Amino acid sequence: MAKKVKEFIKRTMDSYSGVLHLAPTWVPRAFCIPGRRLKLHNDDLFALGTDRGGIDERWFSSTCPADNGPGTPEDEGLSYAVCEGEKVLLRDIIEEDGSTILGEKVMDRWGGLKVFSKFFDNMDALPHHVHLGSEHAKKIGMEGKPESYYFPPQVNYCENNFPYTFFGLEPGTSREQVKKCIEDFEKGDNKITSLSKAYKLDVGTGWLLPPGILHAPGSLCSFEVQWASDVYSMFQSVTANKPVDRSLLVKDMPEDKKDDIDYIVSVLDWELNVLPDFKEKFYLEPINIGDTKNKGYQEKWIIYGRVNDEESFSSKELTVYPGSKAFIKDTGAYGLITVQGYGTINNMPLETPAMIRFGDLTRDEYFVPYATATEGVMIENKGSEPLVILKFFGPDCNSDMPEISDGKNKQ
Repeated sequence: MAKKVKEFIKRTMDSYSGVLHLAPTWVPRAFCIPGRRLKLHNDDLFALGTDRGGIDERWFSSTCPADNGPGTPEDEGLSYAVCEGEKVLLRDIIEEDGSTILGEKVMDRWGGLKVFSKFFDNMDALPHHVHLGSEHAKKIGMEGKPESYYFPPQVNYCENNFPYTFFGLEPGTSREQVKKCIEDFEKGDNKITSLSKAYKLDVGTGWLLPPGILHAPGSLCSFEVQWASDVYSMFQSVTANKPVDRSLLVKDMPEDKKDDIDYIVSVLDWELNVLPDFKEKFYLEPINIGDTKNKGYQEKWIIYGRVNDEESFSSKELTVYPGSKAFIKDTGAYGLITVQGYGTINNMPLETPAMIRFGDLTRDEYFVPYATATEGVMIENKGSEPLVILKFFGPDCNSDMPEISDGKNKQ
C-alpha cells in the first residue's frame, strides 16, 4: 500500500504541476433538508438513499471522516486525489509523505492536516447546537472543534427559509434555565432559542466560532473552515417544526453521562456564550491584502483571528480579473475551491461547474502542497468574468493574519 501511494504521489505531482487534483466529496445529513445551491443535480440530492438523508454538504481537502452514525461508509467525508483514472485518499497521501505535502513544521507539531472546509447548504436553520472543546472531546477520544463561516455571493443567489443564525445565550441567562431546556428535550419544543439572539446573515461576511458556543446556523450557504473533528451536541429539540432525536443531544457524551444534565450543560463555555459584545468579538468582514487591483488581482482575508490565542485556521479569497495573471506565494499548504470563472493554476484547468452529477469529476478543487505554495503558483483568468478562488489553511501557516478588530467596516 505504501509503495502504491508513494508512486501515486510522484506521478500526480509530476503530471499536475505540483498540485493535487481532488474529486468532489458529498456528505448527507439525515436531520437536514438540502438547500439546492451546491450545483448538485436535483435528481442526485438523495443519491445515497433517503434513509441516509439529503446531500447538503460538500467537503474540501478533508482527512476527517463524517460521523453519521450506523451505516456510514468508512470513507464518507474523506477527500480523494485523482490522477489518470486512479484515486488515493488525501489522508493516505499525507500519512505517507506529510512533510512534502504540509511541510516539516506542521507535521512535527500537528502530525497531519488538522482542518478541512465545506459548503454547508440547508433549506432551514440547524438546531441550536454546540461543538465540544478539547476537555470534553478528549473523554470520547476526539478533538475539540472550533469553526468559522464565510457566505460567498456566488453560492447565495437565494437566502432560503431563515437567513439568521442564533449565537450563544442572552446575557443574564442562568444555567438553571438551560438545564430546564435539556430536561424538556423530549416534551416538544424546549424553547432554548428563546434564551438566545439571532443575527441577520449578510452575504460577503463571516464569523469565527470557538468551541463551546451554542449556535443555530441559518439558511445561507456557508463556506466553513473548521477543525477536523465531527463532534457536536444538539441542544434544540424542534427545528423548522421537525423534532430532533435525543440521540443527537448525547451522541458525543460518555456513556455514563448521557443522562447527566449537569454534565451535558458543562460542555458549554459559559463565559463566551453570555458575552454582551458577542458580535464585536466574532464577526468578520473581508480585509484587502494590499492594493493590487492595478496588477489584475486582489486577495482578501475572509477568515482570520485566533481561537484561545492559537492560530487554528485561516482563509483567503483570491480574485483574478479577466485577461490577467497572478503569481501568488503563500507561507503554507492550502486547499482551494473555485466559485466563479474559468482559468488555470500552474497550467492545470480551473473551472466553476454550472451543474454536477453525483460521481462526476470536476475541475474546481485542488490541494496545493507546501513546496508548491511557498514557491508560488501562477493563476490565469481565461474567461470573461472574474476568476474567484477560496483558499483555506491550517495552523502554523499564516501567523501574520489580522486580528478580528482589524476587520471592522473594512471592505
